[in-house]
Amino acid sequence: MQSLADMRKSYELKELDEKASCSLPQDQFSIWLDEAIESKVPEPNAMTLATVGSDLRPSTRIVLIKKLAPDGIIWYTNYDSRKGKELAGNPFACLQFHWVELERVVRIEGRVEKIGTQESDDYFNSRPLESRIGAWASPQSQVIESRTVLVTKAADFAAKFLSNPPRPPHWGGYILRPDSWEFWQGRQNRLHDRLRYTQLNGAWVRERLAP
Repeated sequence: MQSLADMRKSYELKELDEKASCSLPQDQFSIWLDEAIESKVPEPNAMTLATVGSDLRPSTRIVLIKKLAPDGIIWYTNYDSRKGKELAGNPFACLQFHWVELERVVRIEGRVEKIGTQESDDYFNSRPLESRIGAWASPQSQVIESRTVLVTKAADFAAKFLSNPPRPPHWGGYILRPDSWEFWQGRQNRLHDRLRYTQLNGAWVRERLAP
C-alpha cells in the first residue's frame, strides 16, 4: 500500500484571478457549474451539506443541487431526517462542491429555509415514480431492522397510491441563501487561488485569501 503521507498531486490546470472573475458570486458559480457539466465530471450536481445539531456536533452528507435560484441554492430531502432536524434547530449551513477533475472547490455558507409547498409539489411530481414511492417508504435516518423493511414499505405504498403518489408532508425543498461564497482553484506548489465573496451593506465584496 502506498504511504498516505507520500500521496501528492500537482495542480496545474487553471487559475482564478480577481480581474477575470465575475463581480457577482452567483455568476461565477454558474460559469463553474456549467464547465463541470460540460466537462462530464462525475455527478457535477453533487454537493456536501454540513449542518450542526443541538449538541454542537457537525455532520455532513451528500445531496444534489436541483436549482440555482437568483437568491440561493435549492435541494430536496426528508424533513424528518437528521439534517432536517438539525436545520430546524440551527438554520445555518454550508455547502461544498468538489470538482476533482477541474481541481476546483466551491464553499457556500448561509441561512437555510424551506421553500414553498407548490414548488415542492411541482418538483416531487416531476420525479420518477419509484423515487416518489421511495420518499414514502424510507423513514430516513431512523434505525430499521433490515432492507426487507424498505422493500415491504415500498410495495405497500405502491399498491396504495398506484401511479399517483402525493408528496409526503415530511418531504420537500430547502433553499440556502448565501452570505459567503469561496472559490478555490488548485495551483502549483500549493499556492492555490482562493477568492471569497461576502456581503457588506447589500453588496458583494471580493477578497483573495491565502492558501
